[in-house]
Amino acid sequence: MGELIQVLNNPIYAIVVTKGRYKHTHLGVKVGGPADEYAFHIANQLVANTPYTNMIELNFPHLKLLFSTTISIAITGAKCEASVNNESINMWQTIDMKAGDTLNIGKFITGLRVYIAFANGLDIPYKTQIVDDIKLKVKDIFKLRNPKIVTNKRLKKNLVPKYEDSLTLRVMLSYQHKEFDDTQIKRFFDSKWIVSQQINRMGYKLEGEALKQKKDGIISQGICFGAVQIPKDGQPIVLLKDRQTIGGYPIIGVVLDVDCFSLSQTVPSTKVKFRQISFKEATAISKKFYSHFL
Repeated sequence: MGELIQVLNNPIYAIVVTKGRYKHTHLGVKVGGPADEYAFHIANQLVANTPYTNMIELNFPHLKLLFSTTISIAITGAKCEASVNNESINMWQTIDMKAGDTLNIGKFITGLRVYIAFANGLDIPYKTQIVDDIKLKVKDIFKLRNPKIVTNKRLKKNLVPKYEDSLTLRVMLSYQHKEFDDTQIKRFFDSKWIVSQQINRMGYKLEGEALKQKKDGIISQGICFGAVQIPKDGQPIVLLKDRQTIGGYPIIGVVLDVDCFSLSQTVPSTKVKFRQISFKEATAISKKFYSHFL
């Protein structure tokens, strides 16, 4: 059968993710990439991969894979029911698979996205990956790129995210915060926002006391990762990896990239607070984060 994995069920939404499509937004192409880069990078480290080696991102429960060869894998992200040949396995560590083994990802307990990394990754041409999202469906067969067994590793417990029911997002105010008076800015930071049902890889809409802006809209502009748009209904939208490339709502601020990764794992009804930080603080935090992986 060769060095392959086969998809045995029809997952609701599972995709192959890699670095993303940078330097193409001026052409109207979304960036994409892993929604939760912390879980993504840790998974690659657990199987000794180079940074941004591709893997599977599972956005809803239930995925079953059949392996035709021996290979080390790692499962990170949302806490879930995971098993090999119906025997429970632990997440956030290296797992050795054998030919004929079946991996099953079941119910999610906390969190929203699961990552499955393979030693050396899936053998998919890079150009194929960046043209469009590769969505998994039943009977799909993926070739593995030089599969191997690596030294087993386990992430320390204190480094495993808990995905709790409340989250603080650090925000840098944008120049367009001037579209809101001091009362609205104070409300933005003082309010306890709730994650709504309107969430996906594109963005998270929050619910709370509506913010009022001075204008009904602005000329469409480029949008960065973590931008917080305030549409006409006054409910903030935090834009994430699959965001559109331009938008016509005022941007009150930008959420720190590291916190966006955490936000992407939250579920509806999670409580959210915003806390202001400076550009200098944000840069230092982001540099420290990526220094562990790149």
